[in-house]
Amino acid sequence: GTDYHKRFLEFVKMIQKENLVIGGAMTDPKGDRSKGPSEQDDPDLFTRIVDSDEKGVYVSGAKAHQTGCINSHWIILMPTIRLTQNDKEYAIVGAIPADVKGLTYIYGRQSCDTRVMEGGGDIDLGNAKFGGQEAMMILDRVFIPWDKLFMNGEFEFASMLVERFTCYHRRSYVCKTGLGDVLIGAAATIADYNGVPNVSHIKDKIIEMTHLNETIFAAGIASSHQGHKMKSGVYLNDDMLAQVCKHNVTRFPYEISRLAQDIAGGLMVTLPS
Repeated sequence: GTDYHKRFLEFVKMIQKENLVIGGAMTDPKGDRSKGPSEQDDPDLFTRIVDSDEKGVYVSGAKAHQTGCINSHWIILMPTIRLTQNDKEYAIVGAIPADVKGLTYIYGRQSCDTRVMEGGGDIDLGNAKFGGQEAMMILDRVFIPWDKLFMNGEFEFASMLVERFTCYHRRSYVCKTGLGDVLIGAAATIADYNGVPNVSHIKDKIIEMTHLNETIFAAGIASSHQGHKMKSGVYLNDDMLAQVCKHNVTRFPYEISRLAQDIAGGLMVTLPS
């Protein structure tokens, strides 16, 4: 009974036509995890509508762990957990320009930040000159016009939105297997340097690294293959297999790294920068 879908399609057309990047802002700071948004001592621990007028709404709060938000053109704000009737003002989905008035970024670190400052980037695969970033986004009465608002108080749909977002997002973790491919290749190269590529326990470790890496990949691809068409015409991938893909990513890359270190030995640990 709303025109949210129509509004959203118009937004998507604009994004596609202008070839823009969207940051998906879902994660709130949350505060006391045992309490809902409306129960927190500080109401700004979750993003919420604080005011409205004939032109649109105003939102305040914060979004945490926002990867790549500073090099996005638009941000879509979304709820992060199941909401109740008491949390109605937190049931907000809306699009804002990344440089909108009232939005402050607190720039965070990524683990390899200093690598791009050291030179020698030509040996790296991918983008050798620029890293990504994390940021905390602080929203202070940020304005969202009505045509960029896609949920406004419909708290009963918040959990469904989170589930569908994570279904896509956790399937996308299959990207970690690209890093795994590079690490497996590096480990095999070091085995060559050390003159032990045909030693049985070295081969077993490289095989195990490959097995773990391809298992992550398989779950992600299977999730897409098992996708089904929604009423809107959009395809949604298989939720269970997406969760399995993510679960694998929380475990296997660490074992792949451990095996790589085992193969490389002290050479890798003590190399100069």
